[in-house]
Amino acid sequence: MISLSFLGLDYPSLAGERVTLRFPRSGDFAEWAELRRQSRNFLEKWEPRWAPDELDLPAWRARLRRYRQEYNNGTGASFFIYRNDNGALAGGISIGNIRRGVAQSAQIGYWMGERHAGNGLMLEALRLLVPYCFSDLKLHRIEAACIPDNKRSVRVLEKAGFTREGLLHSYLRISGTWRDHYLYALIEDEYQHLATRGSTIDS
Repeated sequence: MISLSFLGLDYPSLAGERVTLRFPRSGDFAEWAELRRQSRNFLEKWEPRWAPDELDLPAWRARLRRYRQEYNNGTGASFFIYRNDNGALAGGISIGNIRRGVAQSAQIGYWMGERHAGNGLMLEALRLLVPYCFSDLKLHRIEAACIPDNKRSVRVLEKAGFTREGLLHSYLRISGTWRDHYLYALIEDEYQHLATRGSTIDS
């Protein structure tokens, strides 16, 4: 992991073979908005209903302030996913709802631009983020939820070593409708065991 400094603060950047994860910057707005706009039909069925100003500059600035506040408060860390071959923004991945004390846990969320989907980039992004969660953030448990119909997300989580723990009924309001979600989790001890064995988490 390396750190990038913005506004006098150090934000993490995680580099892999095909992708690099870095904290969003003000100058990312145009590329982010265009990728989201092009991918809207692809993404909307898996996400909360978009606000009318979803892709406007003021909403972006509010989003960036929230990212910075969450990171500075220790409650979250958001990254954009960049391709190493051409430097293009491909998607985003975030750690949210970080809970300390007796929990030491967090939730992961992610999205991928349509033209970059299906190439294994999200799997590599997850494989970069997981050790960051356990080693740098000292978490014990990380969770992710996905709609059962989202077969791509199911495959990515299972290939990354997550275990399906159950079905959460009417869990999140997605595209205006309350939807069931699978709950997946990865425990630090289980991750270390998988990594030591060289299982699918590294294949």
